[in-house]
Amino acid sequence: MWNYTHAVYDHFLQPHNAGALPDANAIGEVGSLACGDALKLYLKINNKGVIENVGFETFGCASAIASSSVLTDMIKGREVDDALKLTNRDIAEALGGLPKEKMHCSVMGQEALEAAIRQWKGEPPVPHTHEEGKLVCKCFGVTDAQIIRAIRENGLKTLEEATNYTKAGGACGDCRNEIVQILTAELKQKPFTELRPRPSLTNVQRMQQILKIIDDEIRPQLAADGGDIELVDVDGRRVVVSLHGRCSQCRSSDVTIRNLVERLLREHVELDLIVEEA
Repeated sequence: MWNYTHAVYDHFLQPHNAGALPDANAIGEVGSLACGDALKLYLKINNKGVIENVGFETFGCASAIASSSVLTDMIKGREVDDALKLTNRDIAEALGGLPKEKMHCSVMGQEALEAAIRQWKGEPPVPHTHEEGKLVCKCFGVTDAQIIRAIRENGLKTLEEATNYTKAGGACGDCRNEIVQILTAELKQKPFTELRPRPSLTNVQRMQQILKIIDDEIRPQLAADGGDIELVDVDGRRVVVSLHGRCSQCRSSDVTIRNLVERLLREHVELDLIVEEA
C-alpha cells in the first residue's frame, strides 16, 4: 500500500470544506476528467482581499482529495497575496508528506489556487509562460512550461521525479524522450542517449501489481460512491474486471473502466494494458 500519513487518511475520509460554494467570486479549475485527476476550487474573497470562505470539488485519488482539503484549511482567512505564496511543498508538508508518486496532487492544488486568484484579479487564466508553453504530454495535457516550473521549484533531477510531479509521461510514454531533453537543458547535463524501458513482467507479477493498485487506489474511490470492483482475469495485457454495488448499475460504467481503472493500471503497472468489463 501507499505509505499515507494519518493526516492524509483523515482529510480523505472526512474532507474539510468539500462541495461547491454558491456565492464564490473566484473559481479555479485544473485537470480534467478525461485525463484523470481534476480539481475545482471555489473562493469567496471580500473587498479587503481576504479569503472568507472556500470550497472544492475533486475527482481523483486519496492524495488528491486530501491535498484539496488541507489546502482549503491553509488559505481560509488569508489575504490573497499571502495565499499565493503557498507552494505544492507546503501542501504536502501540511499532510505530513505524500508518496513521491502522488506529488502531482499537491501541484494540482497550487495551480487551482493560482487560477482562482488570477480570475478574481481579472488577469489571464494562466501565466504568460504557460500560454506559450508547448504541449509535451498529450495524455495529461502538460506543457513544457509546466514541466520546467516543476523542475525549478522542486529541484527535480530525474524523469521519474518529473512524472511524479506533473504526470507527464505517465501514460503512453511517447513524450518521455522530450521530458528528458527538458531536464537535460534545465540541469545542463549531458544528453541521455537512451531511456531504459520498464522491465517486462511475468503474468504473475502483472497480476500482483494489478491487485495492489486495485486495493490501494481504485477500490477506495469506488467505495466512496457505494461501488466495488473484482479482478476476474489477467491474460497477458488483457485485464478483465467486474464492477459491483452501485457501479454495476451505473450507465457510465464504461467511463469508469476507461478513465479510472484502465488509466491507473496503465500509469502504475504497464502502459499497454487493456481493461474490459466481464
